Amino acid sequence: METILLEYAWVLVVLIVLEGLLAADNAVVMAVMVKHLPKHQQQKALLYGLVGAFIFRFAALFLITVLVNFWQIQAIGAAYLLFMSIKHIYDSRKGSGDDDEIKEPKKQSGFWMTVLKVELADIAFAVDSILAAVAIAVTLPHLGGFDIGGINAGQFAVMFLGGIIGVIMMRFAARWFVTVLEKYPSLETAAFLIVGWVGVKLAVLTLGHEKLEIIPHTFPHSTGWKITFWVVLIAIALGGYLIGVKNQKKNV
Repeated sequence: METILLEYAWVLVVLIVLEGLLAADNAVVMAVMVKHLPKHQQQKALLYGLVGAFIFRFAALFLITVLVNFWQIQAIGAAYLLFMSIKHIYDSRKGSGDDDEIKEPKKQSGFWMTVLKVELADIAFAVDSILAAVAIAVTLPHLGGFDIGGINAGQFAVMFLGGIIGVIMMRFAARWFVTVLEKYPSLETAAFLIVGWVGVKLAVLTLGHEKLEIIPHTFPHSTGWKITFWVVLIAIALGGYLIGVKNQKKNV
């Protein structure tokens, strides 16, 4: 029994680390989504998003065998993130050339619409992370004599705990990213590039979905693609940070 519990504890640690890694890029997206809100509403939007994410993650563990068939969820998420990234970069380039003109402030999403967007982004991100959690947790020996949602109760508990801890990590990271973006405004372009790159990640997952297989189904989960994704993401973040620090020094 002790050996089984140790095995469960180890898998839980692995899931928390995995969720933490996945939360890093997701958190940038969340930070960008709420940044336009007043400071006191930013925290509320992330908090309400957190509550919704808890509910969705719990429901998704029951429905994962159904959700996995809907590649459209990730396709919509990818399209939205790419649109948001391209639109911001286009608007900022266009705006930089119109300094002599009086520009009206851009209309931004209201509080509840922002919360809705955060929730929809959560759904797009959750499908892949829950699938990864299921793949790891199902290797555990059964604990207890009953199932939850067609999954052994012990395995379900480990997946749920790992997912919830990951969501909490994502929200804390998002708050930190909001603070960084306020301190270094020039980092915003890099943040939107990361949002676009995460959109590419979701697009690759969609193209490799077993219902489509436009690219090999195994490619989105291959080591080569994962390394490429993280190298590019870190390069964008590092480049944006260095440019942001340089620009801030010029303005001092």
